[in-house]
Amino acid sequence: MGKEAWWSAPAGVVLGVPLYSNVAGVIPVVDALMAKGAAMGAMLAFMMAVVALSLPEIIILRRVLKPRLIATFVGVVAAGIIAIGYLFNLVI
Repeated sequence: MGKEAWWSAPAGVVLGVPLYSNVAGVIPVVDALMAKGAAMGAMLAFMMAVVALSLPEIIILRRVLKPRLIATFVGVVAAGIIAIGYLFNLVI
């Protein structure tokens, strides 16, 4: 998940979705991954996915939204998070 890997931001999103935590709870995980050489953009994408796209949140949204709207929400938010991860890797 280094800075030169093109798949680091999408991997951060994919790894963050099944977790059920908040940003404060995921900081030790991010700290350990960054110590191992993970890119800052990938870790930002990971943290944002944990908060915005967690599986329990999607299950809760299922009671209010139709599946097509949930899929649109997940797709748009995931694309935005990945774009921000790439942008953050380019800047830093």
